[in-house]
Amino acid sequence: MVALLLYAYAKGNRSSRGIERECREDVAYRVICANLVPDHSTIAEFRKRHETALADLFGSVLSLCKEAGLVKVGVIAIDGTKIAANASMDANHSYERIVREILDEAAETDRVEDELYGDARGDELPEQLRTPEGRREALRAAKRKLDEKHETAGQAREEPGGEDAAVALDLDHERISSSEQGRRGWSRDARRQLDEQRKSEARPIARSRTDRLQEAARRLEQEHAAERQANAAYEAYRARGVMKDGRRFGAPPKPYEPPETPAGRINTTDHDSRIVRTTGQPARQGYNAQAAVTEEQIIVAAEITVDSPDFGHLEPMVQAAIQELGKLGVDPPQTVLADPGYWHKKQMENVVSAGIQVLIPPDSGLRKGTRPGWDKGLYAFMRRVLATEHGHELYRKRMATIEPVFGQVKFNRGIDRFQRRGRAAVRSEWRLAAATHNLLKLHNHRTAATGA
Repeated sequence: MVALLLYAYAKGNRSSRGIERECREDVAYRVICANLVPDHSTIAEFRKRHETALADLFGSVLSLCKEAGLVKVGVIAIDGTKIAANASMDANHSYERIVREILDEAAETDRVEDELYGDARGDELPEQLRTPEGRREALRAAKRKLDEKHETAGQAREEPGGEDAAVALDLDHERISSSEQGRRGWSRDARRQLDEQRKSEARPIARSRTDRLQEAARRLEQEHAAERQANAAYEAYRARGVMKDGRRFGAPPKPYEPPETPAGRINTTDHDSRIVRTTGQPARQGYNAQAAVTEEQIIVAAEITVDSPDFGHLEPMVQAAIQELGKLGVDPPQTVLADPGYWHKKQMENVVSAGIQVLIPPDSGLRKGTRPGWDKGLYAFMRRVLATEHGHELYRKRMATIEPVFGQVKFNRGIDRFQRRGRAAVRSEWRLAAATHNLLKLHNHRTAATGA
């Protein structure tokens, strides 16, 4: 099954029904499956049940590339590409609409049960179980069936819990990097912590629409609770009258009271997906797929984020690349290239402090002149570095390094929309796509080496 999925993804075939069809018609698929034809539901369930193991195949394929001498890490380029989710933008609903739909479904359920059972509850015992004799006979029949059955019962699948909207956030001003950026900075940090909690939970997306509506309402309530906690923590911080560095605050903040009910919208089909935007293209419901790529166009890190901008993802992607390379015994990269969207002063300083050079233009190519207030310090230094012959030649490699990879994955192989739903499932799918990209590079390398 693993070989079948790797081959199918390498061919750009990710539909379980399409894979089943090829297992009947295509010779290569039939060789892999030894002339067996797995059902599409078996393929889909295997992919779902082993999503973590399939995601970990990325590291195994990378080790094969390393043995072939393809993982030569001196310069890596980091970038993100927007990939559509298996959800529609029309499925983004407000809290009020979600609650209304939940109540409407409950009312419809009551109506149907009234038609079926009338004045009865609907859970009364059947006629044959209402007497002691009938119950004893039913128990004897059940015991006979149990005695005849030799297979052990499978472990029941645990259903998601019904946690409340309470969230545990660490809103200490000493730990919040944006504590001096006002109320919005505290709220942004609270949302980041909540997102990290959801990432670690990796809750699957339910198939039942009723369950999805309840989960969407729960998430909006969590976000509302996080906003109120952040606002209360910010008010307490300002009440102290002193900043982290000992300076006193100036004018008091404008009074603000968070809304009584959750604001914002959430997608009821895939709760983790967001509306993502790319310059010059229409907005879409999707994910921001991140990749770190070597000069040989080998992907050394592949991750999924739910934020549309690339801002804030430089250091996490560098750390992911270092971790993947460290497993192979490969030294960290010497230089990291990224576009202006990754400009994050603190993260850049952290990467540089680890001994890795960072080249990121502070200005977008569409901007004429410098941004107001971006003409001193690190901004001016980076412009001087990129203006040198060596810096210019290094940064020229960025687009030629990573853009062809996205072109191969999204357009040549048609992986421009995720098949599954939920962050964990999408991450598994993206890493499997990255692994098969590396496998194709390895195949081409070996073919060229043998002169075939």
